[in-house]
Amino acid sequence: MVDGRDGKKANVDPKLLELLACPLTKGPLTWDPERGELISRVARLAYPVRDGIPIMLPSEARSLPFEDGLPPRLGGPS
Repeated sequence: MVDGRDGKKANVDPKLLELLACPLTKGPLTWDPERGELISRVARLAYPVRDGIPIMLPSEARSLPFEDGLPPRLGGPS
């Protein structure tokens, strides 16, 4: 997945990924290299990475559909 700015694939440093957490659930994130997003399975959100910088704002995140095999969202507003 191209990050849309310089035509290169976005990537996240594995050490940075260990430190990052979902701002809503405080849970772990996983990296989706194909889409260039950080995935919060519990919040069912995908945070974009632009120019190698994770955008950890819920307002910038993409909601994940239920059909993707992730567990359902726990608590919070629907």
